[in-house]
Amino acid sequence: MNKKVKAALIGFGWWGKNLAKAIEGSSNIRLDMIVSKELGDTQAYARSHQIKVSNDFADALSNPEIEAIILATPHSLHAEQIIAAANAGKHIFCEKPLALTHHDAKMAIAACAKNSVVLGVGQNKRFWPSMQKLREVVASGALGNMMHIEGHYSNEHSTKFFSEWRDKPTESPAGGLTGTGIHIIDALVNLAGNASEVSAHVASFRSGKDPRDASSVNVRFDNGISAYFAMIRATPIFWRVHVFSDAGSVEAIGETECVLRLSGGRMERYTFPAIDSIKYELEAFATAVSTNNNTPYPISTLEMSQTIALFEAIVQSVTEQSTVKVSK
Repeated sequence: MNKKVKAALIGFGWWGKNLAKAIEGSSNIRLDMIVSKELGDTQAYARSHQIKVSNDFADALSNPEIEAIILATPHSLHAEQIIAAANAGKHIFCEKPLALTHHDAKMAIAACAKNSVVLGVGQNKRFWPSMQKLREVVASGALGNMMHIEGHYSNEHSTKFFSEWRDKPTESPAGGLTGTGIHIIDALVNLAGNASEVSAHVASFRSGKDPRDASSVNVRFDNGISAYFAMIRATPIFWRVHVFSDAGSVEAIGETECVLRLSGGRMERYTFPAIDSIKYELEAFATAVSTNNNTPYPISTLEMSQTIALFEAIVQSVTEQSTVKVSK
């Protein structure tokens, strides 16, 4: 059996608990420490899993046994925590979004490169079987030339898993962008590359603990491909990414379904078993760490940077109510 990567989880809120649970059955990564301000819940879990507990991030950075840091902290802390961890020689897995500005994302990525540590980002929808099949079909060339992409991701998480920090506009700008839209942005960048300009709008119906808003985004890419996507807080979960090309289209619906439509009316439908996508992304990160990046994390740092560039432009477009150029 390969040696497990020893990790410290920073943050033990709703999503931190999901990450911890995904690691429980892993064959290549384990939790050795949890750092959290919520010591009550944390200590009960830690005792049952023989995990050290601290309320100080510095304890994880200074511990020589800890090889990797897993960040499940408020969005505004990500960049500075990534840089601190990289400077301490720790590999980093950071929950999305990687940062809230393109400048901060580039600084975090540069720190990881300077210190030769692996950087992974938590975009678990990238690992869904439906999305893996969609990318496989696009890469095969069977659809011809890509022309347009549509996306939608909505869910009820902002209602079911509310926390005070997530309600701050500085932490969760542009409606559901940090909760759901960031996953669609990742898919678009992965499929179409660098975006050139964006126009976005949020229609808000109710704010506060149980928000109601609908966001719509139009994007143009450097290569001429167009895209639009939407997200709603809060409505029953729905995921769709649809790539249109001149010889057909391919559509990922939810986690496990993919539909291929080809010229002449031929249609093929694929269904797959569900997977633990959070476990898959963490194990992909651990594999990159244990192989010294010979098996790199599936999301490149260039894609991470381009994702946050588009993210930031969307926030700016919503704020200014205008079309915005995407930074390079």
